[in-house]
Amino acid sequence: MHLDPITMADPQDGDDTELLTKEKPKTKRPPMYKVMLLNDDFTPMEFVVHVLERFFGLNHAQAFEIMLTVHKKGLAVVGVFSHEIAETKVAQVMDFARRNQHPLQCTMEKEE
Repeated sequence: MHLDPITMADPQDGDDTELLTKEKPKTKRPPMYKVMLLNDDFTPMEFVVHVLERFFGLNHAQAFEIMLTVHKKGLAVVGVFSHEIAETKVAQVMDFARRNQHPLQCTMEKEE
């Protein structure tokens, strides 16, 4: 007897065995969060550039551009992350700014 390798049915016996496939449940992507730096009149621009390089992995030119955006527009999105990573980045930046006695503000908000 020869069995069909896919259905494991004997093709001669007329059995219409079909493979049953489970439909995968649709997984919803977790919400993402924007991390933003806010402008203030006291934190030195060089410190903001350093924060962007250190905590967000930006090169000097990218960090400088974002720092200028924060300075000119009042805030800038510096990255979009999962909730846990965004929360960690905000805490790291705020802690680093406080330890260096700067009032720099970093916040996060859910992406729409």
